[in-house]
Amino acid sequence: MYFPKKDNRYDFYDPVQRKTYSLEFPVLDRCRVVYTKDGWLLVCRKWWPDGRPYFFFNPFTSELIKLPRFNGANIAAFSCAPTSTECVIFTVTNVSSTIVAISTCCPGANKWTTVHLPNHSHFSCCIRTKTVFSNGLFYCLSYEGFLGVFDPVECTWTVLEVPPPRSLKSFIARQGRKGKFMTEHGGNIFVIHMLCPEGPIISKLDQTLMEWKEVRTLDGVTVFASSLSSPSRTYITEIMRNSVYFSKVRIYGKRCISFSLDEHRYYPNRQCHDWIEPEAFENVWIEPPKEFAGWM
Repeated sequence: MYFPKKDNRYDFYDPVQRKTYSLEFPVLDRCRVVYTKDGWLLVCRKWWPDGRPYFFFNPFTSELIKLPRFNGANIAAFSCAPTSTECVIFTVTNVSSTIVAISTCCPGANKWTTVHLPNHSHFSCCIRTKTVFSNGLFYCLSYEGFLGVFDPVECTWTVLEVPPPRSLKSFIARQGRKGKFMTEHGGNIFVIHMLCPEGPIISKLDQTLMEWKEVRTLDGVTVFASSLSSPSRTYITEIMRNSVYFSKVRIYGKRCISFSLDEHRYYPNRQCHDWIEPEAFENVWIEPPKEFAGWM
């Protein structure tokens, strides 16, 4: 899903069919997408006189779910589709170097719940922070590579004693803020650092030894990497398995840039392109519902 630069027309690229569809969503006027999961967008209004900055929107069904009044935050994510009774919306922001404000809400609730919790001074929240939900926990990866974990049931915030991935220092020096992604699959947490021309470096969190370990395979899993969220899937066509698909389309809009871990090479060309361009990450992957018949 490509965000428009001027109007409310959004382009949707299907990497399997290699087709692009263009649709208008006036409801997203003066809004920005902050997270996506299970076919839903969590959207933040750039201007909210009614005090309601966040809402859910499904671009495949045009369903909209409003959320209670809130002041907004640096980081926002949600656990699963807002139509589920298990859905939790999560936000976190720094109050000081040692305190974070964490707010949660469930669709249908009348208000948000906000708590102030102790924070380790080396964990800082900003728009570059990556968030995933796994095994009932929200994992937040700071720009510097430290990992904060929020338990919505116990209402606890913990900064893990896990050193940043070894590849991070080289990544920051060479790529800046571009091309760092986090995903989860089967309870495992992965961080992907995009390096050119060598290829991405993938690190898996060893939750027993509490350290990051570089891996050379995703065991058939396909990761769809984008700046806001990076879903992973296994029920993908054979040619797309064990690969990372980036949200950048080349060859006149016909091919996504991807990296095959089996062949250790980029497609459609043998090296990556244009990762320093701002628009390279002004988009997000979103999965249509199973019953979605497609656009005409």
